[in-house]
Amino acid sequence: MKILGSFPKTRLRRLRKSKWIRNLISENNISHKDLILPIFVREGKNKIEPIKSMPGVNRYSVDQLPKILKQVKFFKIPMVALFPYTPENKKNKIGSEALNSNNLICKSLRFIKNEFPEIGIMCDVALDPYTSHGHDGVIINNKIDNDETVKILTKQALLQAQMGCDVIAPSDMMDGRIGAIRSVLDKNSFKDVNILSYAVKYASNLYDPFRVAVGSSSKLKQDKKTYQMDYRNSFEAIREVGFDLNEGADMVMVKPGMFYLDIIYKIKKMFNVPVLAYQVSGEYSLIKNAIKNKLLKEEAIIESILSFKRAGACAIITYFAIDIAKKINSIN
Repeated sequence: MKILGSFPKTRLRRLRKSKWIRNLISENNISHKDLILPIFVREGKNKIEPIKSMPGVNRYSVDQLPKILKQVKFFKIPMVALFPYTPENKKNKIGSEALNSNNLICKSLRFIKNEFPEIGIMCDVALDPYTSHGHDGVIINNKIDNDETVKILTKQALLQAQMGCDVIAPSDMMDGRIGAIRSVLDKNSFKDVNILSYAVKYASNLYDPFRVAVGSSSKLKQDKKTYQMDYRNSFEAIREVGFDLNEGADMVMVKPGMFYLDIIYKIKKMFNVPVLAYQVSGEYSLIKNAIKNKLLKEEAIIESILSFKRAGACAIITYFAIDIAKKINSIN
């Protein structure tokens, strides 16, 4: 690489001497348009319930969703991601509540599309919030059965599309589910519904606060390493993304995000498709608790989000979305 200039003729600090010039030449910036806010929904009425595992994050009954959605609308955050906290009496071995047209996600979809039609909605396609064992698929002969799970996931995806979901987001990591879902959506006149594949979802230790939030943590008796990716691998992620794009995915996700910036970079460089990052519950909680205990400054939130942008992510799912939007709004 040719080096341009040399000291003292070239002084890079001249480009850092004041805030205005740093802003002028900044390579990456964060906008409200880059953010997706996860929202947890629960049964009942007039309920806003703090989640102990995730400080500052709540579960909302459907009638209380306006409390958070009004902020999403005000700060022009383009999309929310919905996750259900399913009551124990509605869980079973095959997660049949996922196919109930009056489940929490379906009720939330109808409500949001009626009251906040300008907000995009992303829904997970996976069975872990609905199964009595906490896994993303059905268990047959003590194994997660890939093909039987995909049959259920396609029905779940179609139901969500029928209820008004804009972005179907399979997070289960079953092989072949993207092609199956794309096929059933197209056959049922949902050709314009997007698929955001959790193509690269690692078997990470950073999901535990989320599992508490959706109520699957206490049910899970074994790990998910037979279907989620081995975090020792990186080139395997390329294969996962390639398969899902060929099957019809419009966008791909890397999850977790902060610990896997190298993966985001590799995928963006190789495929040049929309790559999203998920700043998962463990990453969020680590930063949030460090700020609370005065071990980090709040600016660390923006720094963490910009790391995704530098790596190549076009958007970030983060529980900090409203905090970031407020910060951006105050600056502008």
